[in-house]
Amino acid sequence: MEATSLTRAGEEQLDKARAASSGRAAVTVHGGHEHDLRQTLIALAEGRSLGEHESPGEATLLVMSGRVRLSAGDDTWEGAEGDHVVIPPHRHDLAALTDAVVLLTVATRA
Repeated sequence: MEATSLTRAGEEQLDKARAASSGRAAVTVHGGHEHDLRQTLIALAEGRSLGEHESPGEATLLVMSGRVRLSAGDDTWEGAEGDHVVIPPHRHDLAALTDAVVLLTVATRA
């Protein structure tokens, strides 16, 4: 059995994001390209974003800490710690309204 403290891992990634020129850091906590399920902790420093990108498959986002805004076309969602959203299956952007850590879960079809 494999266990990870998402709280501790999120804090570590947030420290890295604050120190990075991009203002972001991420680590895969489960899966990878060889799996159908992938979970990634993403940390963003306040005011930073991932930039608009395509959805890699069926995906959800859980806000672990801070506040974020997910934008997809004309639709916008703001979430805070404990909030969960299904990511639309088209181009979208994620921006940090405060220092934030999110858990991205993606299911792809092999």
